[in-house]
Amino acid sequence: MGMVGGIEDPITVSASALEKMRALMDEEGQGPLYLRIWVGGGGCAGFQYGFCFERTTEPGDRVIEKDGVQVVIDPLSLPYLTGVDIDYRDDLKRARFVVKNPNARTTCGCGNSFSA
Repeated sequence: MGMVGGIEDPITVSASALEKMRALMDEEGQGPLYLRIWVGGGGCAGFQYGFCFERTTEPGDRVIEKDGVQVVIDPLSLPYLTGVDIDYRDDLKRARFVVKNPNARTTCGCGNSFSA
């Protein structure tokens, strides 16, 4: 893999997040799946994170192998996601993926949106 922004592996994913991703992929079944992570506009702080499973990749996508999970990031989202840490938390309030983004200047209370 080539270097992106001086970082060989642009994201880190916790063991609990990988475990949840594999469990969700097993539920989906039927062939290989990619977990796409993206950044889009419209969050309460300016940008928001998105997650979905897809069966294919697009030209220019960065595919990152994480212990059997194929994470896909599109070229427009990659600069915003370089250096992030993805975790999965299941507490009394709710179960969710949490993104710790060192590039974010501000974040919203729910942790799903940020400004860069």
